[in-house]
Amino acid sequence: MGKCLICGAEAKTISNGLHVCLSCIRNSPDKALVVTRQVHAENRAAYGLPPEPPRNAGGVPCGFCANNCVIGEGNAGFCGLVKNINGRLIRFGGTAEQGVLEWYYDPLPTNCVSWWFCPGCTGSGYPKYAYKPTAEHGYANLAVFYGACSYNCLFCQNWHYRKFSTRQKPAMSAEALAAKADKHVSCICYFGGDPSPQMPHSLEVSRIAMAKARAENRILRVCWETNGYMNPRLAEKAAEYALESGGNIKFDLKVWNEALSIALCGVSSKLSFANFKLLGEKYFKKRRELPVLAASTLLIPGYVDAEEVENIARFIGKIDPDIPYTLLAFYPCFVMNDLPTTSRKQALECQKTAEKHLNNVKLGNIHLLS
Repeated sequence: MGKCLICGAEAKTISNGLHVCLSCIRNSPDKALVVTRQVHAENRAAYGLPPEPPRNAGGVPCGFCANNCVIGEGNAGFCGLVKNINGRLIRFGGTAEQGVLEWYYDPLPTNCVSWWFCPGCTGSGYPKYAYKPTAEHGYANLAVFYGACSYNCLFCQNWHYRKFSTRQKPAMSAEALAAKADKHVSCICYFGGDPSPQMPHSLEVSRIAMAKARAENRILRVCWETNGYMNPRLAEKAAEYALESGGNIKFDLKVWNEALSIALCGVSSKLSFANFKLLGEKYFKKRRELPVLAASTLLIPGYVDAEEVENIARFIGKIDPDIPYTLLAFYPCFVMNDLPTTSRKQALECQKTAEKHLNNVKLGNIHLLS
């Protein structure tokens, strides 16, 4: 049973890790965010990360992701991969020369957010973008797990990425990673953490790997699974690669309410939605038969409810009601590990709400529904 430090309410769907309820975040954001900012600061300090994106007077601007950190001498960026040393930004990852990541081969079909239209899982786009008219058994996805993030989600399912960006730093060049996309690989998926702080690396990997695949006359799709919080120019380049290759960019649109985004994720989500709108309006209509853009939302009990989902779905629908939207069941993890899994009632209510605005809505991780 969790308790809200603002109003005193108690419920199983109030996280003692966050210390505040949804109602107070929406209705008393100034009070609620004082509490949640302290939670984020303490959590990030354990990994040697700054509490918020730095805005140091006289610092050097970064510009790799939408946080647009301004980093003072001796300080680090929000992602932990860049530091100001003697007045110059030194990057420990995210460049074409070096990415902080892990990689592995994931046999197809795989557990992709876009499993219901992914060529590797369904054969969609055959024969131009898929080897088979059904799931591509016998082929693999090159899964690239980036070890940094532009958000600080307290419910993160892959929270261990923080150890990469601050301590271990397993680095790999774009050329070396692209070489892993051999003839048994039909797609690359960048996730993490998040690709947003290391977009130049993922784009260079894609450029090299796609050129090699074209020369060998074989299929190679490139996909991103991201919070979408990257530099808009880099987001557009990713969309161009995804469009050309038969890939997809999957935006995890966390929440709609601004205060809730800061409470749960540590930063505003406005630029994620702006990037989604940019790519949706410019690229989605260019390949409707195999969507180049999709969205997902994690249904966190007590926090991401039908109101949040409806606002997100309405936003997507105004861009194009055919954009696919996946609602994912929540599993308790990281700081908010005291919450229950998503209930079937909540999932079905959110799906029904989303379907008022969108034509293609699916529930994912349904085995987790309680």
